Amino acid sequence: MTDSLTLAPTAEDVRAVVARAAEALRSAADQDWQVPAGDLTWSCWETVEHVADDLFAYAGQLAADRPPTDRYVPFGYRRSRPDAPALTVYVDRSEGPAGLLQVLESSGGLLAAVVQLSPAQRRGFHPFGVADAGGFAAMGIVEVLVHLHDLAGTLRFPWSPDPDVCRRVLHRIFPDAPAGHEPWPTLLWATGRAALPDHPRQSEWRWRA
Repeated sequence: MTDSLTLAPTAEDVRAVVARAAEALRSAADQDWQVPAGDLTWSCWETVEHVADDLFAYAGQLAADRPPTDRYVPFGYRRSRPDAPALTVYVDRSEGPAGLLQVLESSGGLLAAVVQLSPAQRRGFHPFGVADAGGFAAMGIVEVLVHLHDLAGTLRFPWSPDPDVCRRVLHRIFPDAPAGHEPWPTLLWATGRAALPDHPRQSEWRWRA
């Protein structure tokens, strides 16, 4: 019998998804990154910073020999404005999109390395459930995939993720997602970004870490 650990996303999935995201974003380097990303209140720049910050934070939650299972690792964070994301990781704006994408790739590399090296029994805190390495890999991948969807409509680049990666993410942290649909549209439904036949767009959602 195939279990959830067998189908969990891997460190290589994290690396591949982040690399593809960075490549897609580089194709839009000449666009205006200060406008809102899709339906978000965050700018495109802030959205990429948020993704990099999440990848870094997920790595941090699992990296210690004895990670906390009841709270976040207490990295400091702040908001640049009231509606901006709360961030630990910031990017020097003078470096432009090229610098922003270097930070994204670096944070993705940190998460991939931690996922690859974490013992099978290690667990770390997330508000949606204490998670193992596969869970943090899945959460990091979701952040990349769905926020690239937010960005793609604004920055005008194509974005269609690997369906096998989407399927593994759905299996690992969205086990109750509707069956019988293609993985990518189902992941967009699961994260409140699209409707499916007989399943309206969700106004609230969460994964099972």
